[in-house]
Amino acid sequence: MLAKRMILLFFRNRTQVFFSMFAVLIIIGLYVLFLSNSMEMMLQTILGLPEGTNTGATMSSLVLGGIIAVTSVTSSMSALGRCVADREDATKDFFTSPVPRWKITIGYILGAAQIGAIMTFVALIGALLYINLNGNVSFGFQDYARLILTVFLSTLAANAMAFIVVVTAKNIHAYSALTSVIGTLIGFLMGIYIPIGQLPETVRWVVRLFPLSHAASMFRQTLANSQLNYLFSGVPIEYLEEFRLFFGVTFNYGEFYSNFWFSALVLLLTIIVFYGIGLILITRRKVFMN
Repeated sequence: MLAKRMILLFFRNRTQVFFSMFAVLIIIGLYVLFLSNSMEMMLQTILGLPEGTNTGATMSSLVLGGIIAVTSVTSSMSALGRCVADREDATKDFFTSPVPRWKITIGYILGAAQIGAIMTFVALIGALLYINLNGNVSFGFQDYARLILTVFLSTLAANAMAFIVVVTAKNIHAYSALTSVIGTLIGFLMGIYIPIGQLPETVRWVVRLFPLSHAASMFRQTLANSQLNYLFSGVPIEYLEEFRLFFGVTFNYGEFYSNFWFSALVLLLTIIVFYGIGLILITRRKVFMN
């Protein structure tokens, strides 16, 4: 019932829905208005393609992969804000009720996870339509299966990390301020504003170690895989690997290069670890008590 209440309150509040997507809308606006042409020209230069070659679908896949991952973060954080708001309102503080705390906690988690998944699926559908408008790109059953898996893993991982923020936030003002900061930085951490390869090495390591960057990597690998293989056909594999690293399609840790399933494992471990920490904080330290 608590999860259903969260979902109804979230989608009835159009302002909250809008601001949960605000960072995403800003990124999309920046890409369409300022970044798309320069990124397409960058790709043409890297591959030595003649000017005017249609690389729009490829670049859109790389950028939109990051945007979908951002959606899972911002929508989850916005949805979990309901928990902080309820805690401040004595008439809606479910943690003062006789219901076990773990049941209430799971209700908030399930509600936020469902909201995050719905918003992320909407973003994914929009991305697929936009990619097809920029080029006739087809995806197979395996691609769709991987995209669905990535949506659920990215949503749950973002939800788990946001949950830690919720259980430690003192009030809704502190929570809102923190979500605003995260919304500002998330475009850089996902390699959307600037390709990861153009960042200083220290910042690149921050991106590699940020768990949710792997969600963007998984979306990019699936959305752009066939297009990159086509564009780099006849080119030494080393050039393709360097390109993937440059745009955050994959990450390298020394001599090790990530792939789809490694990133999926990172997200799975993130879900387990962060949910576990959050539940321990609630049950043992009673951080939700006013």
